[in-house]
Amino acid sequence: MGAGIAQIAAYSGFNTVLFDIQQEGLNKARVQIEKSLNTAVEKGKLAEADKQEVLQHIRFTTDMEDCVADVIIEAIVEKVAAKTTLFNQLAAINTPDTIFATNTSSLSISEIAETVSHPSRVVGMHFFNPAHLMKLVEVVSGKHTAPEIANTVFELVRKMGKVPVSVKDTPGFIVNRVARLYYLESMHLAEQGLADFSTIDQLLESAGFKMGPFALMDLIGNDVNLAVTQSLYDAFHHAPRFKPNVLQEQRVKDGKLGRKTGLGFYRYEQ
Repeated sequence: MGAGIAQIAAYSGFNTVLFDIQQEGLNKARVQIEKSLNTAVEKGKLAEADKQEVLQHIRFTTDMEDCVADVIIEAIVEKVAAKTTLFNQLAAINTPDTIFATNTSSLSISEIAETVSHPSRVVGMHFFNPAHLMKLVEVVSGKHTAPEIANTVFELVRKMGKVPVSVKDTPGFIVNRVARLYYLESMHLAEQGLADFSTIDQLLESAGFKMGPFALMDLIGNDVNLAVTQSLYDAFHHAPRFKPNVLQEQRVKDGKLGRKTGLGFYRYEQ
């Protein structure tokens, strides 16, 4: 997700810093971005010169000291403690006016902001996978978020060519709360032997969905998708409709996370 968001920002003309603690992660991000831009060139949607300009707008770094910006968007692991720790580290090297946007798909913006200095500048900026293609972005205001911060991010999303939607801080926001049933009911069908993964995917795609649930879970990452389901299950006091499914739990336990590991509900060539 981080690579996709960086690509969007650079494509929109913003000078962009893409940070990862591991060089391997940065290498993969560079390959992903270049592959995406090459595809756009091949399809005639982007000129070669424009592709080079996009790449020139991105600085790849493993040095956190380089992460000084007007807006910082994190797309790390779905754990509140990890996100607040990162934001506080970045707050120490940025000004109090720097906006901290979290790409969390289900965690509470209010809780993330609680222990961050100047919590009024913390806002949700939830992109959807693949970030460079999906148009919708949820702009989420927590109880601490200043209205002017939310408005600034809303306009930033527009400048990135995306469609912003203002959302209140509630478990799963809008899309992921609704989408749980798309995934969970599909897994229930497969678990009961009523249809296999491919058949369910094909049926839902024929009904107008861009991707079937199993292909989409593999794209997102089964670990990420399961974490979102678990967070909603906890937030709604273990309501049965949000209970994680054993088909996905076992895959995560076995390290079958989807495209990023080469095996999930389907098998992928690395």
